Amino acid sequence: MTSSFEFHTYPARLSDAERDRALKALRDGVALGRLSHDTFIRRMELALAARRSDELAVLTADLPTEGRWSKLVFGTVEAVSGFTVRVRRAWQAERLPKLLLPHPGSLYPLRIGRDPASGLRLNHETVSRVHAELSRQGGVWVLRDLGSTNGTTVNGRRVIGAAVVRDGDQIGFGRMMFRLASE
Repeated sequence: MTSSFEFHTYPARLSDAERDRALKALRDGVALGRLSHDTFIRRMELALAARRSDELAVLTADLPTEGRWSKLVFGTVEAVSGFTVRVRRAWQAERLPKLLLPHPGSLYPLRIGRDPASGLRLNHETVSRVHAELSRQGGVWVLRDLGSTNGTTVNGRRVIGAAVVRDGDQIGFGRMMFRLASE
């Protein structure tokens, strides 16, 4: 009979949290210019293949760790920056011209563009001739980009294909911005 001391035992498998901490340290290192892109890629591959904690420690040993005060300062700056972005968006949203939604019983979609035959003609160089259309489908409003050059956005995000919109959304056609309103 053999005892358990005769077998080589490996340490427990790395946790995802340990691996994530090492990958974050590597991402921060490349963002701060401490690692080249090639070194980052190689170390990232090694971190994903690592089986033990000491293998991860070697990969991040030459990178400076962020102190408690710098974490506090940078965290505060991130929070304030995010707050100011939200305030600016809210301020701009109230100042945007309203675009009234068509009557819900309308049988045809509202075409938007520079074309004189459009239901909403926008004479601006960033708006395509046939830019987008707004229609009622299944009880919701759908904004569809029609292959415009400068894009259609809803609340700052580019529309790929179509997007559901509602009262109060910020929509953009090229650089022309509006706030949807039902009244």
